[in-house]
Amino acid sequence: MLTARASSRTVQRVARNFATVVDSAGVKVAAVDNNQPTASVTFLIKAGSRFESKPGVAHGLKNFAFKSSAKRSALGTVRESEIYGGVLSASLSREHLALTAEFLRGDEPYFVDVLTSFVTSAKFARHEYNEYVAPAVESEIEESKFNPGFQAVEAAHAVAFHNGLGSSLLASPHNSITHEDIRSFAQSAFARDNIAVLGTGIDQTTLTSLVEQSLSKISATSQLSSPPSSYFGGETRLQAHGGPQTVFIGFGSAGRPSPEIAALAAFLSTTPSVKWSQGTSPITATLPKDTAVEVVYLPYSDASLFGLLVQGPTGSAVKEAGKAAVQALKTASNGLKGDDLKKALVKAKFAAASAVDSREGLLSVLGSKVLSGHESSLDSTLASLDKVSENAFAKAASSLVKTKPVFVAVGDVATLPYVDELGL
Repeated sequence: MLTARASSRTVQRVARNFATVVDSAGVKVAAVDNNQPTASVTFLIKAGSRFESKPGVAHGLKNFAFKSSAKRSALGTVRESEIYGGVLSASLSREHLALTAEFLRGDEPYFVDVLTSFVTSAKFARHEYNEYVAPAVESEIEESKFNPGFQAVEAAHAVAFHNGLGSSLLASPHNSITHEDIRSFAQSAFARDNIAVLGTGIDQTTLTSLVEQSLSKISATSQLSSPPSSYFGGETRLQAHGGPQTVFIGFGSAGRPSPEIAALAAFLSTTPSVKWSQGTSPITATLPKDTAVEVVYLPYSDASLFGLLVQGPTGSAVKEAGKAAVQALKTASNGLKGDDLKKALVKAKFAAASAVDSREGLLSVLGSKVLSGHESSLDSTLASLDKVSENAFAKAASSLVKTKPVFVAVGDVATLPYVDELGL
């Protein structure tokens, strides 16, 4: 009871701080100001890997961020940003490219200008691609080879969705991308109906005014598109050396993400509420020594991917851990009742509510909703979880595990199990 009251107070305090979304010169603008000493502005652009015109161009565009534009050189941007004490960053997801500036309150005119100058007048120079962008792309590709968990989730998307959401976040090791390919992709993506501007620590009226001044001259309509997602399922095995032995056991679905599956992910999560404790997840009690299971839930605009990422020192250990994880999933998919369902829903609510405590979480919770025109407060997410019943949970969870699974093995594929050896 005490936990429920505390959670309710926290959620209400955060929810009241969400500002209304404003359409400014065709661009959606939203801001939240909790009177923190620093501010940030993010241009969220629907230019993720699912929209790319050529494999790898979205990855290249992310690494071209903040290079030379008509207003300043790449070196000039670095020097001026350091004078102001700000931080510029770019991140890429399957659906969005995020360009972010973090800075001291009051410096928003300069940093909004940096963001808009890249969107409106980036040069995409050949020498910058050869000297800075291509090496950065190659470095990130090389780094991913030593992260079997990342490799497994990437392969799982390809197996689950094929095209669109199945497109990799990274360019291929031997790609043929050019600076002109990236320029063409950017010109198609940088349009007013394809951008949402999100601010923290900044007044909405101020941000709206800056956006109106800076983005009014770019194209009104984006030329990018992606077919509706379809789920397929399947299995693949990737030989790899270094890092733990890894398998991903997943299930996907097309359509809007389900609050019932978010609750299932929260119930199975192996992250304990008390540090160093084992927690109460039905998975952890039966895991072999030195193995780990991470519950993965990735909701998108028109699909979702749920899975169990199992890692261990040997293929046999991963097999035993995988069996335990699958059994826990199958048991939960038969339905949760009473306190188990209440616990799952409260954990899912806390995960959603605590996400808005950070700028990164706020972007993931609010950003895509602002860009798509959906309800952009936390209340809608919490309200959907409030409506989850025992019957609705059991129906959604059982339907999920009856679909064709996604299974990915990364490591010593001669010793790693096959999906039918894990009880599926």
